[in-house]
Amino acid sequence: MNDLKKKVASAIAAGTLLLNLATPAFATSLTLEVSGNGSDSDNEVELEYEQEVTVTQTNVANVLNDIKVEAETGGNEAEDNTGGDVEIETGDAETNVTVSNTLNSNVAHVDACCLGDVTAKISGNGSDSDNEIELELENEVEVTQANEANVWNYVKAEAETGENEAEDNTGGSVKIGTGNATTTVSVSNAANSNSAWVSGGSGSGGSLSALILDNGADSDNEIELELENETELTQGNLANILNDVKVEAETGDNEAEDNTGGPVEISTGDATVDVTVDNLVNFNWADIDGCGCLEDILAKISGNGADSDNEIEAELESELEVTQANDFDCKFTDKDACAKVDAELSTGDNEAEGNTQGGEDPTIETGDANADVEVNNSGNSNVFGDVPDPELEWPWGFDFNFNFSFDLEDLLAALLG
Repeated sequence: MNDLKKKVASAIAAGTLLLNLATPAFATSLTLEVSGNGSDSDNEVELEYEQEVTVTQTNVANVLNDIKVEAETGGNEAEDNTGGDVEIETGDAETNVTVSNTLNSNVAHVDACCLGDVTAKISGNGSDSDNEIELELENEVEVTQANEANVWNYVKAEAETGENEAEDNTGGSVKIGTGNATTTVSVSNAANSNSAWVSGGSGSGGSLSALILDNGADSDNEIELELENETELTQGNLANILNDVKVEAETGDNEAEDNTGGPVEISTGDATVDVTVDNLVNFNWADIDGCGCLEDILAKISGNGADSDNEIEAELESELEVTQANDFDCKFTDKDACAKVDAELSTGDNEAEGNTQGGEDPTIETGDANADVEVNNSGNSNVFGDVPDPELEWPWGFDFNFNFSFDLEDLLAALLG
């Protein structure tokens, strides 16, 4: 790739949303207990706890770069001179154009979606007591990341040392020598990166204990648990890119005509064109780690008196939905290519005509014409699963630390130079 390893600070400046959420679990430790109540008592604990985290990150970038560059040392004339040598010598004509678009990056880290330790306990209550614990815990995490990038790069670069004329000169040698014409164009487009990490927090998964123990005769004991965890992650990218590059390098089209009295020489330099187009778009990475995890579940009814009525009812539900979508379109205008490159080189089309020399043949010598065009299109990558190697070089040059311990002051200092 061509210089696509951008630092995270510059990428943020180009349009990055960085979000680091440390959302607590339901509770570090949650204990519900009905114990030690007298006979014929009626005891009830009802708890409904709901936690919802919604993250929406959206970027839209519309970029138009219209660049026209021209370097010319030619177009010189030496005509109708008498009595000496005539020489036209031009320097080098060089154009360098670099276009770099780094757009649209979202990073989200949602931490601690796991349940903590939950204990529901009914114990040691008197005979004929009526005891109930009703517990409803709901956790919902929704992360939406979307990017749209529309990029138009129109580049026209021209380097010319030719179109020199030496005509109708008398009395000496005639020489036209041109320098090198070099055109270099580099276009880099990096757009649309989504990274999301939804994890269960720094600790391990929580535990659930539901206990009905040692209650008196004829007691009526019930624990009802409903635990629901839902994680929904949507990542979408749309990239429309058009690179229209026209480059020209010319040292030719020189004329030496109707000269009298000496040798005639036309010598051109090299014409070189180097075009690189890099399109790197649409990357999704996601990892859902340990959400809704309950490592230890214990439901126990023990030691209750005669004719007691004891019930534990538990409903556990976990739902995970991940959607990753990319759309990379190169046909969004009347053009039909992500990279349309028109390269033209010329060292020829030189003329030496109608010259009268002192015994020497006219000489025309052209340099080399070299064109090097490279187009790279990389797009539409979805990764869902394990955390990649932290040493991995990411497409946007992000040096991801999966602790996501970004320092805002450092970032601002980097952005402000």
